[in-house]
Amino acid sequence: MSDLTGKIALVTGATRGIGAEIAFDLGRRGATVAVNYRGDDAGARSVLARLGEIGCAGDSDAFVGDVADAASSTALVSAIVERYGRLDVVVNNAGITRDGLLVRMSDDDWDSVITTNLSGAFFVTRAAAKFMMKQRSGAIINISSVVGLVGNAGQANYAAAKAGLIGLTKSVARELASRNVRVNAIAPGFIETDMTGSLPESARDAALGSIAMKRFGSPADIAAAVAFLASDEATYVTGQVLAVDGGMTFA
Repeated sequence: MSDLTGKIALVTGATRGIGAEIAFDLGRRGATVAVNYRGDDAGARSVLARLGEIGCAGDSDAFVGDVADAASSTALVSAIVERYGRLDVVVNNAGITRDGLLVRMSDDDWDSVITTNLSGAFFVTRAAAKFMMKQRSGAIINISSVVGLVGNAGQANYAAAKAGLIGLTKSVARELASRNVRVNAIAPGFIETDMTGSLPESARDAALGSIAMKRFGSPADIAAAVAFLASDEATYVTGQVLAVDGGMTFA
């Protein structure tokens, strides 16, 4: 199991689903977790309580901040560094969906998804990079999507943001490699979350038909991949996109 003892890890959008599972897994592996949330204070406290129940809360804490706002993102990262003295891992997980066909998609639906899912990762990464470059160490993991690799009807905004995350990952990886800061992306496929759980049966069947392993993944599958990329076991891995999708894309 990847050992993250002593590392300080920020997980954005960590109050539920994949983000919460990433926070739990990093904590289980020894990291101190900064649980970021925008408005769900109860959710953040619940994540911290569960970390405590499994005996790995340590000095983990909740940090409010809206990643879609540049100033808020900068303040979030600064607060974590001020609290812990360093920042070793950033997981850019926060994201939203505003699905709709292209011709019916409003400007607001386009802008809100691009701003949260792509600009938010940029704002947090920019702020964190300044500290990590001084440390000459760090790992940044961006949660993209297979939709960013292959597209999806009705998700032009989401697919564009997730594809943009891949370009951001590769560009920043090149910029920061000389300072020993690694930047990678994970592209989850269909993962069992509240969102996929609400899909009609016909949509679930169609999705399963496109997956070589013929099953959906779990948030734990994504968390395990994040832990590997965050750990010292991946010290020679940067600028990569790891598709965790059961053989949906073979990317």
